[in-house]
Amino acid sequence: MPEEVLFETERRTSRDDAAAYLRAIAEKLESGGDITLSAGDQSVTLDPPAEPTFEVKAERETPSGGGSGELSVEFELEWDENASGSGSASDASLEIE
Repeated sequence: MPEEVLFETERRTSRDDAAAYLRAIAEKLESGGDITLSAGDQSVTLDPPAEPTFEVKAERETPSGGGSGELSVEFELEWDENASGSGSASDASLEIE
């Protein structure tokens, strides 16, 4: 299925600012409200269902020519556009230490 990017932004930020962004998303999720992302002239509003699929991924990207790579941690909420309820998920519990 082709992917359409509705919003994307990337910039270097402090850990405190990154935590504040994640905290704001968490508060919207807890309240059941819409999530609006905006930066410059880009803006998108999303309405996650009560039980979206939550994916956490840690990656290492290594350049094909060698040298140091890039590490990342990604948090993703995913749901079907025309469906509500829970999706299939692993029974393993996530722990963040």
